Amino acid sequence: MKFYYITFRSVTHAQRGERALQREGVRCILLRTPKWMEQRGCGYSLRLWTDQVYPVLKILQAGKVPLGKVYRQGADGQLEEWNFDLS
Repeated sequence: MKFYYITFRSVTHAQRGERALQREGVRCILLRTPKWMEQRGCGYSLRLWTDQVYPVLKILQAGKVPLGKVYRQGADGQLEEWNFDLS
């Protein structure tokens, strides 16, 4: 199982995302985004335990929750930005 981090610009958006995912049974935790991950200043993120991130992103999209970037934990344990296309 991999870790994914989804960043949000505000705590309100992160909380909306957390509630939407928890309603669907997706395990996540809300936390402050490390500064190296968030280029636009302080932000918040959800840490996910999942192998399938597309359904998670679809839940957020359906709930109209604006999200920032997605990071995936690589095989070496390092986090890397993950590009996604929901269209």
